[in-house]
Amino acid sequence: MSLLCFHNAAAEGGIEVGLLTCEVVPGSRINLLIRSTADVDCIFERNGTTEAYQGETGIALGLDLSLRSNEKMTFTVIAASSDIGPGSKALAGKYVGGQISAAAGLGLGAKALVGGGANSIGLQPLALESSTGFGVAGGLGFLYIEAK
Repeated sequence: MSLLCFHNAAAEGGIEVGLLTCEVVPGSRINLLIRSTADVDCIFERNGTTEAYQGETGIALGLDLSLRSNEKMTFTVIAASSDIGPGSKALAGKYVGGQISAAAGLGLGAKALVGGGANSIGLQPLALESSTGFGVAGGLGFLYIEAK
């Protein structure tokens, strides 16, 4: 699976289907220098309807020298087709890609993730991430989510 392949698919008809907002569960972050994980609660919003997801995010391989809290990520969801209906739980799956963030008081970050069911869903590159804390992190990021 490559980000380049997703980029080409999005350019050839990827459709924006909604927003996915994920918040890190307080106290769930574990930093192991070259790997970090945290539990997340996510809400997918589309055409006035919402779907709840839960899962895990972090850096699978890279460097994480950060102490953060109040972490929130917002992604524009891009799919191969628009037939992601309410209750379909179509976003459940594994997403991987590049991630980088920095914080000195207030923090910002970016993630470019692709995956989902049949690798047909992308979470818009350079999705916004906000947090409070100190440090830097970067590497191969991941987001695994399942329906609540």
